[in-house]
Amino acid sequence: MAEQQKRRLQVLQKHLSSGRKHQPRLTATEPVTLHSEGQVCMVETGAKLKQGTKFQEQIKKRGISAEVQPPPRGLEQAHSTLLTPEAVAFVARLCAEFDRDVDQMLRARVLRKIQMDQSGELPDFSEKTRRIRESEWKVHSVPRRLQNRHVDLGDVSPANTQHFLQALKSKAEGIQTDFDDGHCPTWTTQLKGLYNVYLAVHNKLPGAPRISNAPVLMLRPRAWNMVEHNMLANGKEVPGPLFDFGLLMFHNAHLLIDRDSGPFFYLSKLEGASEARLWNKVFIWTQDKLDIRIGTVKACVLIENILASFEMHEILYELREHSLGLNCGMWDYSASFVNKFGHRPDFVLPDRSKYVSMERHFLKSYMDLVIQTCHRRGAHATGGMSALLLPGEGQAGGKDVVDRVCRAKLSEIKSGADGFMVYDVGLIRPMHLLYDKFAPGANQLHVKRADVHVESKDLLQMPTGGVTLNGLKHNIAVGIQFINAWLKGQGHFFYKGCVEDSATAEISRSQVWQWLRHSARLEDSGETITRGMVEGLVQQALQDLHPAGMDAAAGIFLEIVLKRDFPEFITTYLNLEHTFLSGKSS
Repeated sequence: MAEQQKRRLQVLQKHLSSGRKHQPRLTATEPVTLHSEGQVCMVETGAKLKQGTKFQEQIKKRGISAEVQPPPRGLEQAHSTLLTPEAVAFVARLCAEFDRDVDQMLRARVLRKIQMDQSGELPDFSEKTRRIRESEWKVHSVPRRLQNRHVDLGDVSPANTQHFLQALKSKAEGIQTDFDDGHCPTWTTQLKGLYNVYLAVHNKLPGAPRISNAPVLMLRPRAWNMVEHNMLANGKEVPGPLFDFGLLMFHNAHLLIDRDSGPFFYLSKLEGASEARLWNKVFIWTQDKLDIRIGTVKACVLIENILASFEMHEILYELREHSLGLNCGMWDYSASFVNKFGHRPDFVLPDRSKYVSMERHFLKSYMDLVIQTCHRRGAHATGGMSALLLPGEGQAGGKDVVDRVCRAKLSEIKSGADGFMVYDVGLIRPMHLLYDKFAPGANQLHVKRADVHVESKDLLQMPTGGVTLNGLKHNIAVGIQFINAWLKGQGHFFYKGCVEDSATAEISRSQVWQWLRHSARLEDSGETITRGMVEGLVQQALQDLHPAGMDAAAGIFLEIVLKRDFPEFITTYLNLEHTFLSGKSS
């Protein structure tokens, strides 16, 4: 027993050898299990329990209260494992620490939108931060397992156990372990997803490889616009991303570190450097409280908002100790134009199905700038996710799908991208072969893209094109089906050979709202898009889609696209919608 305790202490203190000042780690008292390869399996540590008790005492002293809803039926084990008094105390203190910062950040978003609406101004590169953009500096280096980020699997909701297992057993470099775009945050799916991550990291998920032999988990907590309805701290619903991040770190961080597998994150929907600064403060606070070396957490920021594209250097600078680069997300990024400028007639986005692709000037400029910015700062630049699905076994068309994905991703490789995402596991091997042939090596950080000279006008140049009837129908069908999936607790669905998630739902409902607002005309017939036309097409979609029970989803879709003021996020709208809330705990 003494030898086991000594071994555990060595593991617990392994990552305290460098970094900022820390408090001494508490002594561990629990025995360990040694596996055949001699790796220590820390199922639960006395240190964590004692530290959790300390947090409980601290939140009581600071007058912080915390309440958590009981588990849904069948998830009692997940609930009791994840939401221990110690873990709840930690998350409550984390949320209390940053409650004011989160509120101020969300208010700042609203204020900036109002200021742009009233003044008619457009975003630009700020003079106040010119020094950051023009001076020479680099982000800190990343661990060995993040040097090669060629292929991540995207939209992998860990609540879908079979899909998560398939991803863990794949040959991808990473898994976008998703609590955001590809995931629906009911109480059931949130607990199930967090518990499956816990089981995988603790090498307890049946059928899964050991976490050190699996693709790295690129954990994606919810974005700042989401709240967790099932936990209150000081009488307020807690921010969704802090609930997710806090539990993921509390239960898994030390094991991921010891196994050279994390903790690594994707950060969604940031609108600028001040929001990156907030995340950096969260990282530092959490690492300090969990006795983890500062800079151990690494995060890739998804540039999914037009405002963020003007602050890429600044975002990397704020996260320079914790950054592992930037990622491009085409559909959320395109939808952000409607979000920020949708009422302006000179920012009407044409039919996405026909006229919007990464080859259009505004999107090509955006991706080129991501690559140039990241590589100048020593950070990885990654492209978006291919949503195409390979046909089922015995069905024709597989070669055509692979060819289409290869053409699109080869363009990104030639631009200097260090990696990208696919949804279909069957596309991993073709993407690896593509990199082997055209960009051998772990990454393309040496590709500096000195040829890129992007100005604000390049990022803001709307593509030419019109609106087609098929494009309008497609947007309506995607929007209705996404809402229907959410009402059933599912974050994505398959339609016409593609995976559809909140990103494609955002652009779909955004375009319908904008085309109605500006009385856009169909290029097929010259007809003006009206409320009556959209309502008729919604009814037609309900007939074409066949499955019963979509009437509620269709009603919510119409409600969203007919709003006088543009609802900022479809997920926020649904997360607060009474129909969804009434079924969250079922």
